[in-house]
Amino acid sequence: MITIRQSLRKSSVKADINMAPLIDLVFLLLIFFMVTTSFVKETGIDVQRPTASTAVLKEKGNILVGVDPKGRVFLERKQIDIRSVRAHIERCLAENPEGSVVIVADKTSKTGVLIRVMDQCRLAGAKNVSIAAAKSNGNE
Repeated sequence: MITIRQSLRKSSVKADINMAPLIDLVFLLLIFFMVTTSFVKETGIDVQRPTASTAVLKEKGNILVGVDPKGRVFLERKQIDIRSVRAHIERCLAENPEGSVVIVADKTSKTGVLIRVMDQCRLAGAKNVSIAAAKSNGNE
């Protein structure tokens, strides 16, 4: 007959940690955070936006085009020629057909450049083209 002491002496099983489920969990968390992270697209320039008391917060501006005070045009942190705005917007719209275009222009930029950029965006097929403005408090 086997006693309890004998069975405890014979069953000296060592505990082993299995790392495979832990590694699987870490990779799943990594994939989850990569998929749910929103990447912010920027124009690549710092501008002082004009203020407007009727400015409305827009949830998504998928394609951001920047215009600086010197009339230079920026898209995805790169300076582009104003004549190539249409081709760049067409490419961006091919990647995201529901995308809207937001033009972030400095308040001292020339209106003619802004109108040309808006025109090129509309010719590229953008249905929703808007201009970024800071909301004023109504005292200006």
